[in-house]
Amino acid sequence: MDSILNRLRYSFEETGRVAAFAGRFFSEAFRRPFEWRELFRQCYLIGYQSLFLVAATGFIMGLVLTLQLRPTMIEFGAVANMPNMVSISFIREIGPMVTVLICAGKIGSGIGAELGSMRVTEQIDAMEVSGTNPFHFLVVTRIWACILMLPFLVIAADTVGLMGSFLVESTKGSVSMILYFDKAFSALSIGDVVPATIKSFFFGLVIGVVGCYKGYNSEKGTAGVGKAANTAVVLASLLLFLVDLLAVLIADIYYTI
Repeated sequence: MDSILNRLRYSFEETGRVAAFAGRFFSEAFRRPFEWRELFRQCYLIGYQSLFLVAATGFIMGLVLTLQLRPTMIEFGAVANMPNMVSISFIREIGPMVTVLICAGKIGSGIGAELGSMRVTEQIDAMEVSGTNPFHFLVVTRIWACILMLPFLVIAADTVGLMGSFLVESTKGSVSMILYFDKAFSALSIGDVVPATIKSFFFGLVIGVVGCYKGYNSEKGTAGVGKAANTAVVLASLLLFLVDLLAVLIADIYYTI
C-alpha cells in the first residue's frame, strides 16, 4: 500500500514539475534575443531528418490498412467506398497518431539523450556560469522546432499513406488515380482536416516539453542519460494519447452542439 501511495505521490509531483517546465517555456518563448540559427538547425534535424522515417511508416500503414479493409468491404459490397473510408480514418486519426508516436520515439529520445549528456558533462552548467541562458538557447528552440515541424510531418504521412492505399486499389481494383483521389477528397470536410492539424501543434508541444524536461533535468552519470531518453519516450507517448483523447472529446462536444 505504501509503495502505491509513493508512486501516486511521485506521479503528481512529476506532473507538477513538467507543468512548471512548460510554464517556463511559455514565459521565455517570445523573449528576445531570438536564437534563429539554432531554431533553423533544430527544424532541420527534427523535421527534415525525420521525414523519410515518417513517410515510410505512413506508406506502409496505407498499404496495410487497405489490404486489411478490402476483403471486408468486398464482403459487404462497399469496396467502392474504400477511398472514402481510408482518407477519413487516415486524416482524422491514424496519420497523426502513428506520426507522433514515431516522433516521440525518435525525436523525444534524441532530445532527452542530447540534453542529458550536456547536463552530465556539465556543459549546461558552464553556460549558466558564463552568463548565457541555456534554457532559452537549448530548450526554447527545440520545443518551437517540434511545434512547427510536427504538422508538416503529419501532412507528409497522410499524403504518402493515401498514395500507399491508392497503390493497392490500383493493383487489385484497377482504380485510376484521378478517380481514387476525387473520391478520397470528396469525403473529407474542413471538420476533418482542421482539428487534425491543430492537435498536431499540441503533439509537437508535448514531445518537445517532455524530451527537453527529461534531458535538462537528467541525473548524473551515463545511466541518467539512458533513463532520461527512455522515460522521455514513455511519458511523451502516454501524454500524446491523453491529448488525443481530449481533442476527440472537444471535437465531439463541438459538433454535438
